[in-house]
Amino acid sequence: MTSKVATAEVAQPYAQALLSIAQSKNLTEEFGEDARTFLSLLSENRELHNFFSNPFIQSEKKKALIRQILGENVNPYLRNFLLVLVDKRRIAFIEPILQQYLALLRQLNQTVLAEVTSAVPLTEAQQQAIIEKVIAISKARQVELETKIDSELIGGVIIKVGSQVIDASLRGQLRRLSLRLTNS
Repeated sequence: MTSKVATAEVAQPYAQALLSIAQSKNLTEEFGEDARTFLSLLSENRELHNFFSNPFIQSEKKKALIRQILGENVNPYLRNFLLVLVDKRRIAFIEPILQQYLALLRQLNQTVLAEVTSAVPLTEAQQQAIIEKVIAISKARQVELETKIDSELIGGVIIKVGSQVIDASLRGQLRRLSLRLTNS
């Protein structure tokens, strides 16, 4: 298992190189969408992640799978970038590289990532209200929501933007009330 620092040191230059390619071809948003799709595919299928991480699987098999998965739907520059990662034996770092690319893209677009955890799926109106609240707090131009469901929350939401956490969950309110009562 590699450390987060070592992983970040490997991912950063590759993510910057991918951003540089995307900017030179004016494809930053298209690469972003493809990166999100590929990341969701990897997170949904751990076998695929393990396949790419396995050093004993031949590079040609990994390349063939990338070509098969992506087909003609993905930009050829991005597909070639992934094939280069296989050649350089860096395909095991595909998740942190693509996540770092998305972070660089958000920074470029003055967009913040808001991680929202709720007890139940949020409606469009609730998501829009959260976006407006985060824009007001962060002064960002845009907000990208990443939603998660946690049934232990009972109700409400927890919003994380960078290092700032807004706990508007029922569990958090009960915990604060309990602390106030014990301190009284």
